[in-house]
Amino acid sequence: MSVEEKLLLIRNYDLWAHISDDEYEELNIIHNFIEAEKGEYLYFEAHLHNRIYFLKEGYIKIGHIDTSGKEVVKEILQKGELFGQITLERNNMMGEFALAHKSNVSLCSFTVEDFRTLLKKKPELAFKYTQQVGTKLKRVESRLLNLLSKDIRSRLINFFANLVLAQVKSPLPTEIRIPNFFTHEDIAQLVGSTRQTVTTMLTQLSQEEILHFSRKEIWVPNVKKLQNLVTVG
Repeated sequence: MSVEEKLLLIRNYDLWAHISDDEYEELNIIHNFIEAEKGEYLYFEAHLHNRIYFLKEGYIKIGHIDTSGKEVVKEILQKGELFGQITLERNNMMGEFALAHKSNVSLCSFTVEDFRTLLKKKPELAFKYTQQVGTKLKRVESRLLNLLSKDIRSRLINFFANLVLAQVKSPLPTEIRIPNFFTHEDIAQLVGSTRQTVTTMLTQLSQEEILHFSRKEIWVPNVKKLQNLVTVG
Protein backbone atom coordinates (compact mmCIF):
# COMPACT_ATOMS: atom_id res chain seq x y z
CA MET A 1 0.00 0.00 0.00
CA SER A 2 1.38 3.43 -0.99
CA VAL A 3 1.91 6.35 1.41
CA GLU A 4 -1.04 8.19 -0.17
CA GLU A 5 -3.33 5.18 0.25
CA LYS A 6 -2.33 4.81 3.92
CA LEU A 7 -3.07 8.46 4.65
CA LEU A 8 -6.40 8.29 2.79
CA LEU A 9 -7.37 5.19 4.76
CA ILE A 10 -6.94 6.86 8.15
CA ARG A 11 -8.37 10.22 7.00
CA ASN A 12 -11.66 8.50 6.19
CA TYR A 13 -12.36 8.38 9.95
CA ASP A 14 -13.83 11.40 11.71
CA LEU A 15 -11.29 11.22 14.54
CA TRP A 16 -8.44 12.00 12.11
CA ALA A 17 -10.19 14.04 9.44
CA HIS A 18 -8.88 17.46 10.52
CA ILE A 19 -5.20 16.65 11.11
CA SER A 20 -2.85 18.71 8.93
CA ASP A 21 -0.10 17.21 6.79
CA ASP A 22 2.51 18.58 9.21
CA GLU A 23 0.73 16.98 12.16
CA TYR A 24 0.53 13.65 10.34
CA GLU A 25 4.27 13.90 9.77
CA GLU A 26 4.89 14.79 13.43
CA LEU A 27 2.82 11.84 14.61
CA ASN A 28 4.79 9.66 12.18
CA ILE A 29 1.67 7.96 10.81
CA ILE A 30 3.50 6.07 8.08
CA HIS A 31 6.18 4.72 10.42
CA ASN A 32 3.46 3.61 12.85
CA PHE A 33 1.31 1.92 10.19
CA ILE A 34 1.04 -1.79 11.03
CA GLU A 35 -0.35 -4.74 9.12
CA ALA A 36 -0.83 -8.04 10.94
CA GLU A 37 -1.91 -11.43 9.64
CA LYS A 38 -4.91 -13.38 10.91
CA GLY A 39 -4.00 -15.07 14.20
CA GLU A 40 -1.05 -12.78 14.92
CA TYR A 41 -0.78 -11.11 18.36
CA LEU A 42 -0.31 -7.35 18.46
CA TYR A 43 0.62 -7.77 22.11
CA PHE A 44 0.31 -10.61 24.59
CA GLU A 45 -0.13 -10.53 28.38
CA ALA A 46 0.47 -6.78 28.40
CA HIS A 47 0.89 -5.03 31.73
CA LEU A 48 2.73 -1.69 31.60
CA HIS A 49 2.01 -1.22 27.89
CA ASN A 50 2.79 2.21 26.44
CA ARG A 51 0.95 2.28 23.11
CA ILE A 52 -2.46 3.16 21.78
CA TYR A 53 -3.86 1.56 18.61
CA PHE A 54 -6.39 2.70 16.02
CA LEU A 55 -7.94 -0.09 13.95
CA LYS A 56 -8.39 0.83 10.27
CA GLU A 57 -9.32 -2.49 8.68
CA GLY A 58 -10.23 -5.91 10.06
CA TYR A 59 -11.13 -7.16 13.53
CA ILE A 60 -9.21 -7.39 16.81
CA LYS A 61 -9.97 -9.82 19.63
CA ILE A 62 -9.18 -8.46 23.10
CA GLY A 63 -8.89 -10.86 26.01
CA HIS A 64 -6.68 -12.53 28.58
CA ILE A 65 -5.57 -16.01 29.59
CA ASP A 66 -7.10 -17.32 32.84
CA THR A 67 -5.34 -19.37 35.51
CA SER A 68 -6.25 -22.63 33.74
CA GLY A 69 -4.66 -21.42 30.51
CA LYS A 70 -7.98 -20.80 28.78
CA GLU A 71 -8.52 -17.82 26.51
CA VAL A 72 -11.15 -15.39 27.86
CA VAL A 73 -12.64 -12.95 25.34
CA LYS A 74 -13.38 -9.43 26.61
CA GLU A 75 -14.46 -7.80 23.34
CA ILE A 76 -14.08 -8.01 19.58
CA LEU A 77 -13.36 -4.70 17.87
CA GLN A 78 -14.21 -3.47 14.39
CA LYS A 79 -12.52 -0.88 12.17
CA GLY A 80 -12.58 2.65 13.53
CA GLU A 81 -12.13 1.57 17.16
CA LEU A 82 -9.36 2.32 19.64
CA PHE A 83 -7.61 -0.11 21.96
CA GLY A 84 -4.45 -0.48 23.98
CA GLN A 85 -3.58 2.11 26.61
CA ILE A 86 -6.66 4.25 25.96
CA THR A 87 -6.40 5.94 29.39
CA LEU A 88 -3.06 7.37 28.19
CA GLU A 89 -1.32 6.10 31.31
CA ARG A 90 1.24 3.40 31.98
CA ASN A 91 -1.19 1.51 34.18
CA ASN A 92 -1.62 -2.23 34.54
CA MET A 93 -3.55 -3.75 31.64
CA MET A 94 -4.12 -6.98 33.61
CA GLY A 95 -2.36 -9.30 31.20
CA GLU A 96 -4.49 -8.27 28.21
CA PHE A 97 -3.79 -9.57 24.72
CA ALA A 98 -4.80 -8.25 21.29
CA LEU A 99 -5.11 -10.71 18.40
CA ALA A 100 -5.82 -10.21 14.68
CA HIS A 101 -9.19 -11.95 14.39
CA LYS A 102 -10.91 -13.58 11.39
CA SER A 103 -8.75 -11.76 8.81
CA ASN A 104 -5.62 -9.68 8.32
CA VAL A 105 -5.72 -6.23 9.96
CA SER A 106 -4.40 -2.73 9.28
CA LEU A 107 -3.87 -0.26 12.09
CA CYS A 108 -1.83 2.60 13.49
CA SER A 109 0.10 2.42 16.74
CA PHE A 110 1.42 5.43 18.65
CA THR A 111 3.30 5.87 21.90
CA VAL A 112 1.23 7.46 24.65
CA GLU A 113 3.70 10.36 24.79
CA ASP A 114 3.40 11.16 21.06
CA PHE A 115 -0.38 10.96 21.19
CA ARG A 116 -0.59 13.22 24.26
CA THR A 117 1.53 15.82 22.48
CA LEU A 118 -0.83 15.84 19.51
CA LEU A 119 -3.94 16.08 21.72
CA LYS A 120 -2.51 19.18 23.43
CA LYS A 121 -2.08 20.85 20.06
CA LYS A 122 -5.44 19.79 18.64
CA PRO A 123 -8.37 20.48 21.05
CA GLU A 124 -10.85 19.26 18.42
CA LEU A 125 -9.05 15.92 18.21
CA ALA A 126 -8.91 15.73 22.02
CA PHE A 127 -12.68 16.30 22.20
CA LYS A 128 -13.43 13.62 19.61
CA TYR A 129 -11.04 11.22 21.32
CA THR A 130 -12.78 11.82 24.66
CA GLN A 131 -16.16 11.15 23.01
CA GLN A 132 -14.94 7.89 21.50
CA VAL A 133 -13.41 6.67 24.76
CA GLY A 134 -16.61 7.67 26.59
CA THR A 135 -18.70 5.64 24.15
CA LYS A 136 -16.37 2.69 24.66
CA LEU A 137 -16.69 2.90 28.45
CA LYS A 138 -20.49 3.16 28.23
CA ARG A 139 -20.52 0.01 26.11
CA VAL A 140 -18.46 -1.82 28.74
CA GLU A 141 -20.80 -0.61 31.49
CA SER A 142 -23.86 -1.70 29.50
CA ARG A 143 -22.37 -5.14 28.96
CA LEU A 144 -21.63 -5.50 32.69
CA LEU A 145 -25.20 -4.57 33.62
CA ASN A 146 -26.44 -7.00 31.00
CA LEU A 147 -24.41 -9.82 32.59
CA LEU A 148 -25.51 -8.99 36.13
CA SER A 149 -29.22 -8.39 35.71
CA LYS A 150 -30.60 -10.41 32.81
CA ASP A 151 -31.27 -14.01 31.88
CA ILE A 152 -29.28 -15.57 29.05
CA ARG A 153 -31.92 -15.06 26.36
CA SER A 154 -32.20 -11.37 27.25
CA ARG A 155 -28.41 -11.03 27.26
CA LEU A 156 -28.23 -12.54 23.80
CA ILE A 157 -30.99 -10.32 22.41
CA ASN A 158 -29.42 -7.21 23.92
CA PHE A 159 -26.03 -8.23 22.53
CA PHE A 160 -27.36 -8.41 18.95
CA ALA A 161 -29.51 -5.28 19.35
CA ASN A 162 -26.43 -3.31 20.44
CA LEU A 163 -24.47 -4.79 17.54
CA VAL A 164 -27.11 -3.51 15.11
CA LEU A 165 -27.08 -0.04 16.69
CA ALA A 166 -23.29 0.08 16.34
CA GLN A 167 -23.61 -0.53 12.59
CA VAL A 168 -26.20 2.08 11.64
CA LYS A 169 -27.40 5.60 12.29
CA SER A 170 -31.00 6.72 12.69
CA PRO A 171 -33.41 5.98 11.22
CA LEU A 172 -33.03 2.24 11.71
CA PRO A 173 -33.36 0.13 8.56
CA THR A 174 -36.16 -2.39 8.15
CA GLU A 175 -33.62 -5.21 7.97
CA ILE A 176 -29.85 -5.50 8.17
CA ARG A 177 -27.13 -7.95 7.19
CA ILE A 178 -23.90 -7.69 9.19
CA PRO A 179 -20.67 -9.51 8.26
CA ASN A 180 -20.18 -12.10 11.00
CA PHE A 181 -16.91 -11.91 12.92
CA PHE A 182 -18.06 -13.96 15.93
CA THR A 183 -17.97 -17.68 16.69
CA HIS A 184 -20.51 -19.31 18.99
CA GLU A 185 -17.75 -19.54 21.61
CA ASP A 186 -16.96 -15.80 21.28
CA ILE A 187 -20.59 -14.89 21.88
CA ALA A 188 -20.88 -17.32 24.78
CA GLN A 189 -18.00 -15.63 26.56
CA LEU A 190 -19.28 -12.14 25.80
CA VAL A 191 -22.75 -12.89 27.21
CA GLY A 192 -21.61 -15.11 30.08
CA SER A 193 -23.00 -18.41 28.84
CA THR A 194 -21.84 -21.68 27.27
CA ARG A 195 -21.33 -22.44 23.59
CA GLN A 196 -24.02 -25.15 23.70
CA THR A 197 -26.60 -22.79 25.22
CA VAL A 198 -25.80 -20.05 22.73
CA THR A 199 -26.12 -22.51 19.83
CA THR A 200 -29.53 -23.66 21.10
CA MET A 201 -30.80 -20.10 21.58
CA LEU A 202 -29.55 -18.96 18.18
CA THR A 203 -31.59 -21.78 16.66
CA GLN A 204 -34.65 -20.59 18.60
CA LEU A 205 -34.15 -16.98 17.51
CA SER A 206 -33.89 -18.15 13.91
CA GLN A 207 -37.12 -20.15 14.21
CA GLU A 208 -38.83 -17.06 15.64
CA GLU A 209 -37.55 -14.98 12.67
CA ILE A 210 -35.72 -12.62 15.04
CA LEU A 211 -32.27 -13.17 13.56
CA HIS A 212 -30.37 -15.67 11.45
CA PHE A 213 -26.77 -16.46 12.34
CA SER A 214 -24.40 -18.07 9.84
CA ARG A 215 -20.65 -18.30 9.46
CA LYS A 216 -20.57 -15.38 7.03
CA GLU A 217 -23.30 -13.03 8.22
CA ILE A 218 -25.87 -12.08 10.83
CA TRP A 219 -29.22 -11.29 9.21
CA VAL A 220 -31.88 -9.42 11.15
CA PRO A 221 -35.02 -9.53 8.96
CA ASN A 222 -36.98 -7.19 11.21
CA VAL A 223 -34.83 -4.71 13.11
CA LYS A 224 -37.79 -3.14 14.91
CA LYS A 225 -38.89 -6.55 16.19
CA LEU A 226 -35.42 -7.19 17.64
CA GLN A 227 -35.24 -3.76 19.27
CA ASN A 228 -38.69 -4.22 20.82
CA LEU A 229 -37.38 -7.30 22.62
CA VAL A 230 -34.60 -5.39 24.35
CA THR A 231 -34.94 -5.34 28.12
CA VAL A 232 -33.93 -2.35 30.23
CA GLY A 233 -32.37 -2.46 33.68
